[in-house]
Amino acid sequence: MVGKHRKKHRFSFLITPISFVVDTLILFTTFYVAFKLAPSHIFPMVFYWFVLSFFTDYYGVTRHTSYNELLNTFFKHAFIYFVSVVAYLKVFDAEHLSDKRLLLILAAAMMLMLLFKTLYFLLLKKYRSKGYNQRNYVIFGYNKELKKLKSLLDERVDYGFRFAGYFADTKTREENISGRFEDGLKYIKDEANEVDFVFVSLKAWTDEQIDRLVSECEEAFINLKFVPDNKDILKKKLRVEYFEYYPILSIRKSPLDDPFNAFVKRSFDIFFSLLVVIFILSWLMPLMYILIKIESPGPMLFKQIRNGLNYQPFYCYKFRSMRPNKESDLKQVSKNDSRVTKIGKILRKTSIDELPQFINVLKGDMSVVGPRPHMVAENERFRKRVNKFLGRHYVKPGITGLAQVKGYRGEVVTDDDIINRLKYDMYYIENWSIFLDLKIIFQTVINILKGDEKAY
Repeated sequence: MVGKHRKKHRFSFLITPISFVVDTLILFTTFYVAFKLAPSHIFPMVFYWFVLSFFTDYYGVTRHTSYNELLNTFFKHAFIYFVSVVAYLKVFDAEHLSDKRLLLILAAAMMLMLLFKTLYFLLLKKYRSKGYNQRNYVIFGYNKELKKLKSLLDERVDYGFRFAGYFADTKTREENISGRFEDGLKYIKDEANEVDFVFVSLKAWTDEQIDRLVSECEEAFINLKFVPDNKDILKKKLRVEYFEYYPILSIRKSPLDDPFNAFVKRSFDIFFSLLVVIFILSWLMPLMYILIKIESPGPMLFKQIRNGLNYQPFYCYKFRSMRPNKESDLKQVSKNDSRVTKIGKILRKTSIDELPQFINVLKGDMSVVGPRPHMVAENERFRKRVNKFLGRHYVKPGITGLAQVKGYRGEVVTDDDIINRLKYDMYYIENWSIFLDLKIIFQTVINILKGDEKAY
């Protein structure tokens, strides 16, 4: 098998080089034409772009990469590069750094790169969905999880995968099963030029069979991917660490475990909250003080203990929308709740009552986007009824969240309400990106303008 000629994938090998060439042309044009820098400065800065890409995995776009992941990688890479170029010019060519156009044109060049990267990404997706640039795959094993995988790859035609059959020792009438384990090994050996990927169940085979399959795929230069089946721990995002030569798998609970991502999110929170406090709350709070006090006695702000990051308590602020009552810390607001004032109904319907929570964001208790905090009594009730409920406290709570824009806001009526809320909260935590935050904020504004039937 060693040395066997592999099928050539025509122009696939050009996908990354084309990106390299276009990025080089944009950078060269920016530095040489726009700023007329000397080649002695241009070449180090262009070379640095590609050296940096190895650390940020800038060109590591795969068939299953999402656009959110692409954007997240791009802006991380562009931010580091932008700061590095400014520092380089300050040391080696301060004359050009004084040109105010530099920062604007360099930023424009970054946006041009993003535009190309986006168009290229979408064109490749479209090209594959039309049946081109396909990769053939087989599956070793046959169970519920593997059938879900096949259904996903069938549905996501933009991934560009073509199914070639199952190989399983399971007794079934499934028509796609092409043979048993030994038949699969023979197929890989005989049809190596036609097989690009092998997906294998970890549960279906013995260690000896897995070892034989690994050896066969290595000799045939076939990409082997393991499917974790029903082992929940293996469905988490895992990171490989090495203790010398010994590999250790650890769970990465959230992209926010990365200090850079945490810095980006906190910086965005501070910037966005300052805009709201300066341009909205500065004049809205005096007005709310008058309107709230006219209708009922009591303070303008309602503060209540909520559980935040790592389940730590904090005071959450809101414009008071109810008459002072002894049940405010124990009972959720329900539809047509008699405790809600007339001005309170307007505040709750428009979500204006939540605006003081931007002060919580500035204090560091909350984030603009994240799982919504519940009353302490409700939290205690939910944690006893719903498995892994406390996982949503792995990040700071938010003023708005993915669960809220998906329709799971307000009063919890059934167990399904809190289970689905938890599902969306955990998805957000495990798949955070700054662009997901922006998308949620945008959808929140749309929902407020449209009106939400659960806002009461």
